[in-house]
Amino acid sequence: MTRMLIGSSKGIIGPGRRLGKRCVTVLVLMAAAALSGVAVLAVHDTGRFELDGNAVTTSSDDWDEVCHQATGSGACGTTSDTNGAIAVSWTGDCPVGSSGVGCNNVNATIFSGGGSKDPIDINQWAWKDGAGGLPDKDNLVHAFAARYSLTPAASCPSGGAATCDVLYFGSDRFDNSGDAQQGFWFLQNRISLGSNKVGGALGFAGVHKFGDLLVISDFSNGGTTSTIKVFKWNPACTATGKINTSITPPAGDGSIPAGQCADANLQSLASSDAANCNTVGAGDQFCGIVNTGAISTPWSGDFTDKSGNNGYLAGEFYEAGVNLSLLGLAGECFSTVVSETRSSTSTTATLKDFVLGNFANCSAGLDTQASATVASPVLPGSAVHDTATITITGGTNASDPTGTVTFFLCGPIATGDCSTGGSNIGTGTLTGGGNANDGSATAISPDVNTSANKLASGRYCFRAEWPGDSNYTSANHTNDTTECFAVKDTSSVSTAQNWLPNDVATVSTGSGNAAAGTVTFTLYPSSDCTGTAIATFANKAVTNGNASTDNSTTYVALTPGATISWKALFTPTDANAIAGSTSHCETSTVTINNDTGN
Repeated sequence: MTRMLIGSSKGIIGPGRRLGKRCVTVLVLMAAAALSGVAVLAVHDTGRFELDGNAVTTSSDDWDEVCHQATGSGACGTTSDTNGAIAVSWTGDCPVGSSGVGCNNVNATIFSGGGSKDPIDINQWAWKDGAGGLPDKDNLVHAFAARYSLTPAASCPSGGAATCDVLYFGSDRFDNSGDAQQGFWFLQNRISLGSNKVGGALGFAGVHKFGDLLVISDFSNGGTTSTIKVFKWNPACTATGKINTSITPPAGDGSIPAGQCADANLQSLASSDAANCNTVGAGDQFCGIVNTGAISTPWSGDFTDKSGNNGYLAGEFYEAGVNLSLLGLAGECFSTVVSETRSSTSTTATLKDFVLGNFANCSAGLDTQASATVASPVLPGSAVHDTATITITGGTNASDPTGTVTFFLCGPIATGDCSTGGSNIGTGTLTGGGNANDGSATAISPDVNTSANKLASGRYCFRAEWPGDSNYTSANHTNDTTECFAVKDTSSVSTAQNWLPNDVATVSTGSGNAAAGTVTFTLYPSSDCTGTAIATFANKAVTNGNASTDNSTTYVALTPGATISWKALFTPTDANAIAGSTSHCETSTVTINNDTGN
């Protein structure tokens, strides 16, 4: 089982910026096979995660394993947790602009204004930082989410999908004095706190995408009654029971009956008034549970409720699970999770408190290919570029990566790649080509080794760096195979004739290095190296930069006053290291006392 954990405190969006009080710890897990020997159930007893109304593991994963700080095995953010987590981020209740663990400031980011409602797009939501008007029972302290992708089995049916994808999520709240209604958005686009003005507050950066998942839960009667409703974002829904048939759904999604429109932009997928994990039957698509009595918390050092307890009173801890495969969402990529409290389970309920964090089961991979290679070197002035291809894996119909890729060039270098350093040669803009939402895009670097800026001879390597975009985290790539190319050394030949006649060639290289190879001389009875050659002196070795003919016979055809010409062709020993070259046509007139000629 491979597991990926990515988390953030409330509002931590972007490098180095810590926005908000709460903690979101996100776990994405992939399992090769579902465990055997479990009951025939779908969500609350797959054998991979415990939906049992507490946060402490007994036999399979639970929330205490999301952050190993809870188990006392070391500081969060390392890889030393007891269950093999590869990345953890977990902080305390921190207000906007602060940092650190254990801030314990419950008066931090909350929703603001009547426009912050689920049927309205995220860029119209508003938030503010600070106390004011938020009931203690609606004050979230932490939120957490986990995703598993399991082999379909009786314990984890997939509805025909290739995998059984299951989401688990939960939260804790500051006070238990009253029933709680909560919602969880799982969003495909990366969402963050914005600095733009929306009404009298600040806005959010990012918008919804078709297929975003919303789960609304209500627990009443001390947690014994559980209502869960599941929706997805669908702009074809214009109001309750109304649909705009002119809107074309994404490929494979098909049209929906108007009766599934629960509100503007919200399509109803499923609901139940008997979704308590303690009592739900077999084959459940989803269920939820709250603690019905006092329980301990694994992160007692970073949780204090209104009554001063470091553990949970009844109703302060909530967790739930949803089988994505049975809802037709098995392959969907989710980049962001938003936990929210609300005035009711109505789709039009006013939203109150929220916890916002990254949630990435899809990842970006970057591959590159230089337009030239080491095995087939190019001449100076022959343009070379790099092509970067970013491919998103982990889901279907993933948004194409966007933005620009920055390219670097290292060299000349004898071996290795461009892992560090190099010269920044510029950027290329990612384009998705003709296949939108196939999770792939390419960018091409500016040309190097141009006629205006020729590279010296040698071996060079590219590196490509992508900073990520609103949906995906960064990626970079270099290697010593597809990213490297070579520029040949150049050569030039000058000649000087002496009599019988003989010719001497001097071979020079652009780098100044000694030339290794041979020269073939051809003698012509003309002034322009045309006609039938009189003689050819082939493959004369270059020694100390020079090669010469070895004619020892006076040619009777060369009478005084006759015009002759020479051409010398240099052939390198290693054609990949240096380019061959040909001399100019050297012309002479035969005279009785001709010692040299040009």
